[in-house]
Amino acid sequence: MSHAATLTMPPQKKTESKTTRLYVAGLSVLLLCVVATGWGVYSHGFESTDDAQVDGHLNVASARIGGTIAAVHVSDNQVVEAGQPLVDLDDSEQKVAYAQAKAQYDQAVAQLQSQRPNIAITEADNAEAAVAGDAQLAQARAALAGASQDLASASAKLAEADALRSRDDADLRRNEQLFQAGAISRQDYERVVAAAHSSDANAVAAQAGVASAEKTVEQRKADVEAQSAKRTQITRTAPHQLAIRQADLATAEANVEVAAAQLQRAALNLSFCHIVAPVRGIVTQRSAEIGNRVSEAQPLMMIVATGDTWVTANFKETQLTRMEAGQRVRVHVDALKKDLEGTVEGIPAITGARSSVLPPENATGNYIKVVQRMPVRIRLNPGQDELDRLHPGMSVEATVWLR
Repeated sequence: MSHAATLTMPPQKKTESKTTRLYVAGLSVLLLCVVATGWGVYSHGFESTDDAQVDGHLNVASARIGGTIAAVHVSDNQVVEAGQPLVDLDDSEQKVAYAQAKAQYDQAVAQLQSQRPNIAITEADNAEAAVAGDAQLAQARAALAGASQDLASASAKLAEADALRSRDDADLRRNEQLFQAGAISRQDYERVVAAAHSSDANAVAAQAGVASAEKTVEQRKADVEAQSAKRTQITRTAPHQLAIRQADLATAEANVEVAAAQLQRAALNLSFCHIVAPVRGIVTQRSAEIGNRVSEAQPLMMIVATGDTWVTANFKETQLTRMEAGQRVRVHVDALKKDLEGTVEGIPAITGARSSVLPPENATGNYIKVVQRMPVRIRLNPGQDELDRLHPGMSVEATVWLR
């Protein structure tokens, strides 16, 4: 019996060892499942990329006018404040241009001042001409009326002269018969003949007076017509003369505005000879040297603005499914060997490939699908240490928490 018991012991130990191994294996599999599940859940809670860098504002300081550099006040890698002098151009040419523009402006103002009284003078002249025209027309009409009265008087005298001539002619015929008969003396007869001749002369003179009066009336009528036409012309041309003076005044005012604009432009050009820093930052890529001749819009240096940096993270388009503005971001900066906190500021409107100089043309027939990247802008939270040590172009790793 003792031998039999000894023979049955080894199988029991093998069974226990196998059970233990199965238990350990099952536990390991379960642990691996738990870890894999946890990692899967964790990995779906964020998206990360190492295709990211620090970005910032790069402000180019350029010449706004052409000129010769007279002084350079900064050097590369120098920190400058906003408004600090950078470069001075030789301003002698601009001073001459400003003096010329100032003289033209003064001349335009003087011409304007000389034009202003012309409107009042023209109005007064037009009113005076109208009054004088009315007076001359009234005088011409009065002269016509007087000439008409003279014509009537001459006509009456002619009628009287004709009547006297008829009477004296009749007396002459009657006295001539009496003289032939010897009834009257020659003296009486000659007196009657003289009276008849005088009546004939008076009648001829009266006819001449009537003709002269008629001519005078015609002349006075012509004077009335001339004065009336002159008065009408004054009435018609007065508004045009006033409009001409007003147009001259408007032209003078416009010339003053043009001269003022030219003077302002000359003053601006003179001020552009003094170039200052537009923002606070660090000078880089300085190309300005004393004596160089620069043209308008030529870059002289670049100022990298400090205090306003962000991160541009180029995520794949497949990583943007649940990404949105406002999500928390952890940014690891390689240069600082530390992590910073930030926030997703916005999702871009186009991919990096589409915004490139030569975007791909997928309609050419050789299309190959490539996963695109989109530059997501991440704003770093203010108040963190060493933010001022960040410079555009530094490599970072960005992790966006999607929950």
